[in-house]
Amino acid sequence: WYQKAAEQGNAEAQARLGVMYQYGKGVSQDDKQAVHWYKKAAEQGHAGAQNNLGGMYQFGEGVPQNDNQAEYWYKKAAERGDASAQRNLSVM
Repeated sequence: WYQKAAEQGNAEAQARLGVMYQYGKGVSQDDKQAVHWYKKAAEQGHAGAQNNLGGMYQFGEGVPQNDNQAEYWYKKAAERGDASAQRNLSVM
C-alpha cells in the first residue's frame, strides 16, 4: 500500500517507503531506493524525509558523501521544526 500511495505522490508514504528500503523492513535493503523515496518526500516539504536524506548524504549511503547536501537537507528539516534535524545540523 505504501508503494501505491508513494507512486501517487503521497509524501508520508514516500518517506515511510524510504525508511523501509533504508533498513530492509518488508523489502530488500537498498540505499539508492531509500534516497529516491526520501528525495521525493523531501521535495514536498516532509521534514522527516529531509532529515533522513541529510543523513544519507552525511554518511554516503546510496549517494556520494556530500556535507553540503547533508547540511542543506538538515537545514530544511530544522526550519520546519524537526528536532532531530536541529541536532544533526548542530553536530555538523
